[in-house]
Amino acid sequence: MIDNSYFKNFPELESERLLLRQFVLSDASEVQLIRSNEKVMSYMDTDRHMTVQDSEKFIGDFAFFKIDNKNSRAEIGYTLMPEFWGKGLMREAMNLIFNFGFNRLNLHSLEANINPENESSRSILKKFGFVKEAYFRENYFYNGVYLDSEIYSLLKTDFNTNNIKE
Repeated sequence: MIDNSYFKNFPELESERLLLRQFVLSDASEVQLIRSNEKVMSYMDTDRHMTVQDSEKFIGDFAFFKIDNKNSRAEIGYTLMPEFWGKGLMREAMNLIFNFGFNRLNLHSLEANINPENESSRSILKKFGFVKEAYFRENYFYNGVYLDSEIYSLLKTDFNTNNIKE
C-alpha cells in the first residue's frame, strides 16, 4: 500500500543541484511563468496559464497525480523552463523523485502519458527504463481537435538508478 503520510507533511528532496519541495503561494508567479511559456506548453495539450495562479529560482515542476492507492500506481507530470533544457536537471530531478516514489511512498509502478510529438519526454522516460504500453489514437480532445497519446510505465522492480542510460 502507498504510504500516504507523505501527503500530510510534504518532504523536501535534495540533490547536488536541486531542491524539490512543495509549492507555496509565493511560487504562483513562477508557476504562471512556466505554464505560460509557449515552448514548455507546446506538448502539454492544455491551455497556457496567462494569469498568475535568486539562487532559489523556480525552474520547473513535477507531480504524482491520478494516484491509485489500490494498485500502488501514480501518473507523473513535469515541466522545465527552456533555459534549463539539456543540462541534466530533469534527469537529476526524476532520479530523486522516482527513488522517493518507489522507496518511500511504496509505489509499485509509474505511468506517463505523453504527446507523441514530444521526443524529449519520450527520450528521458526511456533512459529511466519506461516501456511504451499503449498508443491511443485521438483519445484526447484539446483546442478543437482530437489528439493521440502514448502511455509509458515503469515498475519498481525495473527501476535501477545504476542502469540509467545516457
